[in-house]
Amino acid sequence: MDRTRMIPKSHPLHRLFRGLTESTFMTELGIGDPSLVGYVADLLASFVPSQMVWRIRDKQGRPIVHVTRMVAEAESANDDRRRSECHRHVGDYTLFWTGVYPEALGRLQGSESPDCLISYQQQGKRSYYLASTLSTTGDRGSVLRRLSDEFELCAFGLSRVRREWEKIESDGSAESGEIRPMWA
Repeated sequence: MDRTRMIPKSHPLHRLFRGLTESTFMTELGIGDPSLVGYVADLLASFVPSQMVWRIRDKQGRPIVHVTRMVAEAESANDDRRRSECHRHVGDYTLFWTGVYPEALGRLQGSESPDCLISYQQQGKRSYYLASTLSTTGDRGSVLRRLSDEFELCAFGLSRVRREWEKIESDGSAESGEIRPMWA
């Protein structure tokens, strides 16, 4: 992942996502796993720069914007690191849209889209599983495996995190520029 475009963990937006994710996942879902919760919070923060949502590129450097093409890129990769990176991104991408912005799925999977016949949930689960088997670090592999196993629950958790940040925004208790991601 290109970390130069990610917001730092010390940034207020990153801390907001971490706090909302920790609180929501613990109180509403009963998930207190710091590795899993941290991964999900980092996912939200990593997608704030919109170019990170489509960070997987083809051989010509163009962003790949469809899940089916991201999967094809993973399957055609020459090395396990690239294959893992692509599958992990497919998991992240599908979890993000399924959990945070499910209303966008109709457009992303419209009848003219190459993704019209796939399930983002099923593909996300599969991709996280495949990335977990390719991961070289045990901690990351176990988190990815858990995301595969708990995809629907994590997507629901993300929908609740969105609800919480929208409450903050509507209450006016934070400056809207501080909590409005670029994709909102």
